[in-house]
Amino acid sequence: MSKQQRIIMTSQDINLALKRIALQVLEKNHDAETIAIVGIHTCGVFLAKRLCAILKAHESCEISYGELDINLYRDDWSLTSQNPVVKTTDIPFDVDNAQLVLVDDVIFTGRTIRAAMDAIMDYGRPTSIQLAALVDRGGRELPIQPDYVGMQANILSEERIQVLLEENSDRNEVVVES
Repeated sequence: MSKQQRIIMTSQDINLALKRIALQVLEKNHDAETIAIVGIHTCGVFLAKRLCAILKAHESCEISYGELDINLYRDDWSLTSQNPVVKTTDIPFDVDNAQLVLVDDVIFTGRTIRAAMDAIMDYGRPTSIQLAALVDRGGRELPIQPDYVGMQANILSEERIQVLLEENSDRNEVVVES
């Protein structure tokens, strides 16, 4: 049985959402030099790089950037795989006193973000941890809410959101698979 896909965000929608999120980040965090953007592997990293580029272009200053792998911090990693694929974590800046913005593609249960916060605390204590997600599909299991959202999606529990980006796909869109 083949899966059906419907597009819920086009390339233009993704770009507009990231520009809007960047402006909201700047509005909330008055000192751009204390902002640090951290992408959660895998799609969150691609979105974080794009967001960082938008912020840099708007503010004409360096924005700290890092990448975070949370696989070993997940409370459910043993349920998904006996041998989790560990990617690179690269936090080349001082986390202490940063206004840190975690970036992920989709927020669903909140478990990925909880694991990301645990991982970040191993690097230091930021002034704040904020969350930017391209898509919020609801369905939280933990009391975690994004500060910045590209779009809210109301989809069925058996449906899956897939973020397809040029960095790892031949497309640049968000689709729902059913």
